[in-house]
Amino acid sequence: MIQSMTGFGKTSIQVEGKSVNIEIRTLNSKQLDLTIRMASLFREMENEVRNIVAQKLLRGKIEVSIYIEKTEKPQVSIDKELAKAYYHQLVELSQEVENPVQSDIFCQLLRLPDVVTSSKEELTDELKSAVMAALEQTCDKVVAYRLEEGSHLAADFAKRIKMIDEMVEEITPFEQNRIVTIRNKFISNLSELPVQYDNNRLEQEIIFYLEKLDITEEKVRLKKHCSYFMDTMNGEQSQGKKLGFIVQEIGREVNTTGSKCNDFNIQQIVVRMKDEVEKLKEQLANVL
Repeated sequence: MIQSMTGFGKTSIQVEGKSVNIEIRTLNSKQLDLTIRMASLFREMENEVRNIVAQKLLRGKIEVSIYIEKTEKPQVSIDKELAKAYYHQLVELSQEVENPVQSDIFCQLLRLPDVVTSSKEELTDELKSAVMAALEQTCDKVVAYRLEEGSHLAADFAKRIKMIDEMVEEITPFEQNRIVTIRNKFISNLSELPVQYDNNRLEQEIIFYLEKLDITEEKVRLKKHCSYFMDTMNGEQSQGKKLGFIVQEIGREVNTTGSKCNDFNIQQIVVRMKDEVEKLKEQLANVL
């Protein structure tokens, strides 16, 4: 079971006359890269929000937005007596300094301290609990999204690993022909030399040379790595980094096979293997 690092989740709740919306978007990243945008009312909750998101979503470039759409009219009050006192003082001051009274004192008046006030919002325990519960629901939605995306990736990985595994088998016939070809090439080259050679020693040298070019171990390891990849991918936890390491090992065995094969037909198969390995690496960058 694997999870993609691409995900999205949204939850809306109604509480205390407010409509609170929570959105989480995730993209691939090697580490946890968390950005939180929230209404000032919820600022004191930031550490708790960060901990929950990190615990549930683990890794990726994650953007969390928590904002409020008010459903009740805001409460605004004007202290008329204070405003009048300010006004009279300003008019009197204007006359003393010969400032035109016609200037817009009224607009300046509304900006003076405590003339216009609005009811201060407080984060109640009920609102905080509701938002935190909604945050966990949103994280669960993101995980569900990631799992769905991961199932598509898993199908693609299984197909490519199967192709690599089958290509290992394709090498075998050419490997046998390669031995005959190399032996004949040795004999042909020696026959052109004006010297006598020991057939037994020739066979020993050919065997020694072929041992250096033998790719049996590489083939065995390739098949084991492919099997290990599938077992890891189908495990209970999504392990993108571990799968990446396994693909690196597959790539090393493919490269070694290509450098040792000394055969055009096998080289063609190796090129196809490398193509599948690169596609696996590219896709694994988006796996949790």
